Amino acid sequence: MKVIFMGTPEYARVCLEGLVEGGYAVLAVVTQPDRPAGRGKKPQMSPVKAYALEHGIEVLQPERINRGEMPSQLEAYGADVFVVAAFGQILSRRVLDIPKFGCINVHASLLPKYRGSSPIQQAILDGETISGITIMQMDAGIDTGDILLKSEVAIAPDDTGGTLHDKLCEIAPKALIDTLVQIEQGTAEHTPQSHADATHAPMLTKEMARINFAQPTEKVINTIRAYNPFPGAFAEIDGKMLKVWRAAKACGEPRFCPKEGIFVATSDGIIHLLEITPPNGKKMLSADYVRGIK
Repeated sequence: MKVIFMGTPEYARVCLEGLVEGGYAVLAVVTQPDRPAGRGKKPQMSPVKAYALEHGIEVLQPERINRGEMPSQLEAYGADVFVVAAFGQILSRRVLDIPKFGCINVHASLLPKYRGSSPIQQAILDGETISGITIMQMDAGIDTGDILLKSEVAIAPDDTGGTLHDKLCEIAPKALIDTLVQIEQGTAEHTPQSHADATHAPMLTKEMARINFAQPTEKVINTIRAYNPFPGAFAEIDGKMLKVWRAAKACGEPRFCPKEGIFVATSDGIIHLLEITPPNGKKMLSADYVRGIK
């Protein structure tokens, strides 16, 4: 089966790696253009581009995949299927209709829950205990197509956006390969989504990670978990803007404690901030921070 792969971040890279190691003919990869990153703001290639170049796979980086000569260029490859994983652009009907078996998406949630661009963070934010991968036949909507396969993972109480991402990366390649085998064999089952049960995971913004201590303790902890490591939950505490990486439910009163760290009131209790990053500082235990301030 001849494949064109579309994706950008690390999550997509592991899916591409699964295709290559599974012996699939990846004719080309389509990924986002190099973007400025880091303190120097130098253009950096995506993980998908880096992997493709290492393995001699042609790389395409259109600003808009649906415009200009790009659809015709994709058509010329004669691919059987387009595989999409966290690509970052919406495909037009013309592009969706190019390959023989259409386009399939490797989505990081159990659809119809958490359609959209931040399903990993939203699942943790909502206190879910189960997540997973859905392989979906793409249509003109956003994550609305028929479900081809699902694979589940448990969300542990201490999972973060980062650790859940890694769990999903472990199961995504197998789910993708199993689906492609079923498509080749003609045994893939198409299950329409229940649109009435659908929920949405919006595009991440920095402001979404602002901690609201007026919320219940569990919600505050889930906010901190969800946005670790990106974009990082933050709050103004004692006049300082701190990033907060880990926290736990606690007892007592709000306080600065040199032995234990920072304790903050929520709407229904007390939360212990365990690990933080102060302004212009490094990640540290909040107790170390308290001992270092006047």
